[in-house]
Order: sequence, then structure tokens, then C-alpha cells
Amino acid sequence: MRWLSRRLAIIVKPFLIIIALILLVGAVGAVVWGYRDLRTPVHHGRNGQHIEIPKGTAPAGVIKKLTAAGIIKHEQPVLMYLKLTGAGQRFKAGEYDFPSPISPHAVLAKLQTGEQRLIRLTVVEGWTRWDIANAMARVPDLKLTNPNSALALMDDVTLIQDLDPRAKNLEGYLFPDTYEFPPDTQPAELIAIIVKRFREVWKPEWTAKAFSLGMSARQIVTIASLVETEAKLETERPIIASVIYNRLKLNVALGIDSTVIYASKLEGKWRNDGKVYKSDIDRSSPYNTRLYVGLPPGPIASSGESALTAAINPAQTGYLYYVREPSRNDGTHNFYNNENDFFTGVQALRRWEQERDFENGRKKAQGK
Repeated sequence: MRWLSRRLAIIVKPFLIIIALILLVGAVGAVVWGYRDLRTPVHHGRNGQHIEIPKGTAPAGVIKKLTAAGIIKHEQPVLMYLKLTGAGQRFKAGEYDFPSPISPHAVLAKLQTGEQRLIRLTVVEGWTRWDIANAMARVPDLKLTNPNSALALMDDVTLIQDLDPRAKNLEGYLFPDTYEFPPDTQPAELIAIIVKRFREVWKPEWTAKAFSLGMSARQIVTIASLVETEAKLETERPIIASVIYNRLKLNVALGIDSTVIYASKLEGKWRNDGKVYKSDIDRSSPYNTRLYVGLPPGPIASSGESALTAAINPAQTGYLYYVREPSRNDGTHNFYNNENDFFTGVQALRRWEQERDFENGRKKAQGK
């Protein structure tokens, strides 16, 4: 029997070796396949759609959810990788937007860094607080019932009281920029962020410079808002600021239409059709700089940094007037230091406007 055992051993041993080699090759193949699968980008249709990973979700649950969403193609290699590395314990809750294509390895890295969906709001240069309130009301995550709910929050002036003790609202201090914020941000928190941005732009030395110009910070912000609503070209802003300063020194009414419009908005009378009516011009309001000499009581819009800079550093000119240059469509102005030249410029603009309206009417009649 001993010889039989030896013969069986001789026969079985190679067989076991072959089985072991097959298993080894299979294991190596599985590892190689798993390694390649983890690094192979997967195309999916969820790009731009946020997928929420709630707090406390088990790593296996996260992978199952992403596999069902088509972001991960094969679940098992990913689960094995998590078991070997413990990377799943470092997953963070959040709202993730996975680009397409993306590899499972990149997905796991993203889950460990964390991501939160951000809401975007853009405040445009020259916007009033009414414009900003309307924009906020259109953001569903802010849960505002109407623009007036946001507008009421803008009456809280505690954030600027040290800079402007006379402020009754935040007009002029809501800095124009694009803001990104988490979905759970409260409207009051967003307004605080916007005001904080203004304070980051407002340089400490500007307060002292304002004093040297015989102005308060509030008056500089007011001048900046006038510049912002009047000047389209950045290069013209210091020049328009100089016109404002020159007219203030001569105690001449500024005659700026954007203040007339603002006065009408304050009383809820603005028709919002782009036209300034006689009833607007005749409106008795301290914001109406056609009727009242000096600056309006406060800012009339949100100013960008270039308008603020122009207001605190006006050009040194003798100009008292400016009129849009009709031959150009980029907002260029002509500047004058006397009334006769100014009227000539106004007449040229009026002729151009009449010709433009006539041509537009002709094209409309012809169906062009």
C-alpha cells in the first residue's frame, strides 16, 4: 500500500500545483482587472446634477447609490478597495456634482474631500437695493415670500453704522459681485456677506481721503453711485467724477437723470419703461438733482470698485457738462466747460436720436 500512496502523491502533487497556479493567475487577473476598473473613466448622464450623500450613510450605501446613478459601473472592485484601504471611513456628507467621464478612483477621492452645492447670485454694478431684492426673491433656496421680505432686511444698518452713522438702509453698500453660498444660507446672512465684500473693497485710507476732500464716507459712496449710473467706460469715470465735484463747488444743480429715476422709485411712481417723464423731473424729492442743488441724501445704486476709486480720486478738469457722443455706441461722452458748447452737443445728440427713431420706425413698417 505504501507504493500506492507514493504513486498517488506523484499524480496529485502536479494537479494541486496546477490548481494553485490557476487560482493565483485568477487572483492576479482579478487584481489587475480591479485596478484597471478603478482607474477607467465612466461616462454618465448625471453631470451638472447634484447627488446628495446624507450624513451617516454607510460607505457601501454610498457606492450602491452611485452605482444606481451610473456614476460607478462595477460595484465590487470599489467595495474591495474600500475594505482594503479603509477609505470609506473618510467619506464626507455633501451634495456632489460628478463630472463625466470620471473614474471610480476619482469618485472616491472626491467623496473624501467633501463637496457642497453652492447657490450663485450676481449683483450687477448700478443695481439698486430693489433690484437686488428682486434677484434674491428669485432664488428658491432663500425661501423668500416676495422681494419686500429681502428689502426689509436691507434696513438693518448695524453692519455699516461705524462707516455711515446716517444710513437708513444699505443702499450703496451692497457690493456688486458674484456670490456663491450654501443652500442653507439665510437671506440675512447673504446680505451680511455682500456688505462684508463692500468693506473689503473700501480701503481704510479712503475715509481719511474723504475728510481731506471735505466729504464723509457716505458722500463719497453717493458720488460713486452717481458715477456708476452715468459712466459706462472705466476711463471716463474719474472725469465724470470731476464734473460732479466742479458743479458742487459752484453750487450748481447736478441734473443727473438717474437721481430723478431713483426719486420716482422711492415713491413707487417709476414706470420702468426707460423714459424720464415730466412728472419725474418735477417730482419734489431731495433725490431729484434737477430741482435741488447738491448731492442727493444718499447713494442711489451699488458701485463697483472703479466707480468708488473715481469718486475718491476724481480727475482734475474744468469740465462742467457731458453729453453722450452720438457717433459711437459704446457710451462715450463729450465733455464741455461752457454752456454754449454743451447745448451744441445736446442738439447733435437729439438730431441723432430723431434719425435713429425714424430709421427704426421705417424698418418696423417694412417688417425688417
